Amino acid sequence: MIYLELFLSFLLIGFTSFGGMSMVPLINDQMLSHGWMTASEVADIVAIAEMTPGPLGINCATFAGARTAGISGALVASFGVLVPTLTLAMLAAVFLTKFKESRLMNHALYGIRPVCIGMIVAVMVQQSMNNYAGALLGFLSWPALVIGLVCLLVLLRFKWSVPKTILLAAALGLLLCGLEAAGPLPI
Repeated sequence: MIYLELFLSFLLIGFTSFGGMSMVPLINDQMLSHGWMTASEVADIVAIAEMTPGPLGINCATFAGARTAGISGALVASFGVLVPTLTLAMLAAVFLTKFKESRLMNHALYGIRPVCIGMIVAVMVQQSMNNYAGALLGFLSWPALVIGLVCLLVLLRFKWSVPKTILLAAALGLLLCGLEAAGPLPI
């Protein structure tokens, strides 16, 4: 039964999102509503999916499926999220030439763009709340804030590559969170 639920959940996600970061609120909703993960675990899955090569939706589906029901769950969830894309791509290929110059299609795409931007902004706010401020502003994670600002600085000012920045963030996380977990230093 878990496999059917995973397949249907990710089928729904695939059909109702536009891919990329727009999938995150839907994945979060499905994982929380089924009790498969906590909000923090979903944030971790998204972070891992962002760091690994490949599309975010497939990576999230694979990791969430594996976390929920092992390797079989990963396969089922990945297939579920792929079915809508494959179906729509095949239909688009058939009808592309017919609607290529359609004004209606151009107007529809014009309206979809702001919706996608709004969904990405919503994901950024939600992920920031999960990563920097825990329990709805119950506390502020200073190590996460420092890591975020340092990474922003090296990306914008020093033009570091994304892989180097990820490695820096990991090193800073180990250093700062390791120091925070160890408690005050004995003098």
